[in-house]
Amino acid sequence: MQVIKTARFKSELQKIVAFIAVYNPQNAIKFKDDLLQKLFKIPDMPYSHRQSELFNQENIREFIFKGYVVIYRITENIELLGIYRDNIWNS
Repeated sequence: MQVIKTARFKSELQKIVAFIAVYNPQNAIKFKDDLLQKLFKIPDMPYSHRQSELFNQENIREFIFKGYVVIYRITENIELLGIYRDNIWNS
């Protein structure tokens, strides 16, 4: 099982990291590295995170990290669909 980053996830993560970097570039790098490290462990126990409240599907989950929510889908792989915080998820 692989972890696949969708274009949407990559774009949203890039915006978050750029925002953090304005105030502290080192924290931005650490945030991204720590998040990705944890996300790449999801295949070990993909159903251990809560089912998404936004989708009524057993295979769509939410991973919480430092106030951010990563939406992912479990298929034969783990698809990272997006990441948000205060902004509302728009499907």
